[in-house]
Amino acid sequence: MRQLLSAAIRVVPFLLPPLMLSACAHDSADLAANDPAAPTNRTVFGGNMFVDRHVVKPVARFYVSDIPNGARHGVHHFVSNLEEPKVFINDVLQGNMSRSWNTLQRFTINTTIGGLGLFDVAQGWGLPKHNADFGQTLGVWGVGTGPDVQLPLLGFSNLRDVAGDGIGIIANPFTLVTGPVVAIISGTDKGLAVVDGRADLLPVTDNVDKTSLDRYATYRSMLDQHRAAFIQEGREGRVRPVKADVAVVDSPPVHS
Repeated sequence: MRQLLSAAIRVVPFLLPPLMLSACAHDSADLAANDPAAPTNRTVFGGNMFVDRHVVKPVARFYVSDIPNGARHGVHHFVSNLEEPKVFINDVLQGNMSRSWNTLQRFTINTTIGGLGLFDVAQGWGLPKHNADFGQTLGVWGVGTGPDVQLPLLGFSNLRDVAGDGIGIIANPFTLVTGPVVAIISGTDKGLAVVDGRADLLPVTDNVDKTSLDRYATYRSMLDQHRAAFIQEGREGRVRPVKADVAVVDSPPVHS
C-alpha cells in the first residue's frame, strides 16, 4: 500500500484548481498528433482511474473528514519543504540565480525556524514558494516534449518529462545519501504527499467527473497547458506563490 501511494504522488500537479479554472480544450487535431499511442494510453488511463477511485481517493476523503486542519497544514508544509533541494538544483541548472537564492533561503528558514518545514515561516517573510523539476529544466533549454504517454500509476506525461523524472531520481539528494531504493520508497515522494495533495483536489476532480464527457481528453489538455506554462515560467525566472504545487512534483498522475 505504501509503495502504491508513493508511486501515485504525481496526482497533485496537473490538477491544480487554478489550472482547472483556466484550462480549455486543445484542438483535437493537435491532441491526436501528439498522442500516437492513444488506444494504449486510454487503457492505462482506465487502470489509473481504478486505483485512484478505490485507493487514493477514499484515503483522501478520510484525511479531510477526520484529520484537523492544523495537522493537515503541517503535513502540507513538511512535504513541500522536502522538495526544496530538488527545486534548488533545477533553479541553478536553469541559470535562475534569483530563484535559487529564494529557494535556498526558504529551505534554510523553514527547516530551522519552521520546525523541519512544519511551518512555512519563509512565506511570511516575503519568500514565496515556486516549483521546478528536471522536465522543466530540459524544456527551458529547448528540449521538445515528444509524444504523450500514459504511465501506470503515474499518469499523463511525455517523453521529455519521463526523462526528466529519471534524472530527478538519480540526482535526488536523498538518493545520493540513502540509495535509490530507499529514496523512492521513503524519500520525498511519500504517501503523505499523495494524500495531502489528493485531498486538496477533491472538489476539482469531483467537478470534472460530473461535467466532462471525456475525462482522458480533459485531463490531458489540462496537463499540456500546465506544463507549457510551467516551462515558460522557468524561462522567465518568475517566482510566484503556489498552493499545491508541493504536491507538486510537476509531473502527471493517478486521478479520477
